[in-house]
Amino acid sequence: MTRLGKRLITAAEEALAHARGEIELSSDVVHVPDAIDPSVIRKELKMSQAKFAKAFGINLAALKNWEQGRRQPDPMARAYLTVIARNPEAVRSALAGNGL
Repeated sequence: MTRLGKRLITAAEEALAHARGEIELSSDVVHVPDAIDPSVIRKELKMSQAKFAKAFGINLAALKNWEQGRRQPDPMARAYLTVIARNPEAVRSALAGNGL
């Protein structure tokens, strides 16, 4: 039997055991806040709306709409804003254009 075949059988056995409640599979749990205020993040970083939008690849009109309460960031945007709030330098580094 090939290595791939063995891995597939093992995966199927684990899935079945999980379905029966015999084992708990590991999983990553992600918390995305229900609400986030981009203006607080931006002001903490001491950036204008234009500079914040450009630095983090955010549409300026969307940022303005969020900050003025006309729209709310969707879950993906809230997750991204959370990462910016927690580690802006990591985001800047990741977006620096060094390629993948």
